[in-house]
Amino acid sequence: MKYRVASVQYKLEDIGSFEEFAAQVTHCVRNASEYGTEIILFPEFLTTQLLSIGDDTGKALPIDRLPEFTEQYESLFRSLAAEYNMHIVGGTHVVDAGDGKRQNTAHLFHPGGKIDRQAKIHLTPTEVSEWNMSPGDGLQVFETPFGTIAMLTCYDIEFPEIVRMARAKGADVIFCPSCTDDRHGFYRVRYCCHARAVENQVYIVTTGTVGALRKVDFMRANYGQAAVITPNDIPFPPAGILSEGVINDDMLIVADLDLKLLEDVRNAGSVTTWRDRRTDLYTDWV
Repeated sequence: MKYRVASVQYKLEDIGSFEEFAAQVTHCVRNASEYGTEIILFPEFLTTQLLSIGDDTGKALPIDRLPEFTEQYESLFRSLAAEYNMHIVGGTHVVDAGDGKRQNTAHLFHPGGKIDRQAKIHLTPTEVSEWNMSPGDGLQVFETPFGTIAMLTCYDIEFPEIVRMARAKGADVIFCPSCTDDRHGFYRVRYCCHARAVENQVYIVTTGTVGALRKVDFMRANYGQAAVITPNDIPFPPAGILSEGVINDDMLIVADLDLKLLEDVRNAGSVTTWRDRRTDLYTDWV
């Protein structure tokens, strides 16, 4: 099976209304539709842009106000998925998880109206100490017309075990929305994406935020790049990069994924890392 994906290097900039956010997101989806995209990925903390709308004094909204936009966020992306007949990984949005908890949650919007959700499992120190986030407590994989996928957000990709679990559950493609503020963080995520693709013989579709929210604490700097990453074997590009953007530019990238190639290399590649794992010594934790 082959299908086309797009990944958005989304430019964060201060806005004055939800309508401005909606217009920017709609532009990205419409642009991707012109290339025949079937699944599009937006970055982590996409909706922190809404905090820059501010209050009556012009001061940025605090993070605990972000769940107030959940209904508008879901309505917007659900309508775009239906209008453009596209599956949309709508980056992540901070949701109210009950009992006073907030979770940084990736959303998959299906054209038929269904929404799948995956809370971020591993949280960075800033998410815990400054934004009082709570981690997700389970891993799911999601069925699409294009096969099984997983959504693992930024820091999650730095933990080999969770990606191994996703592959063991049947995921062939990992969508990894990310948000990093400097080169150190960016390359941690990027290099781990390559490692996970090699270890599990999967595709990784990733992207990050670019631009800056001048009013919003911890979102004043962003360093990002979209990429579609492959295993390192003969059917794929030698560097394992099917497509990548220009670092820190406002843009999207497009690539075609061929799932049969994954099966080919798992069965008879130069190396067969998925088949050769030693489950007698270590488990897939499924």
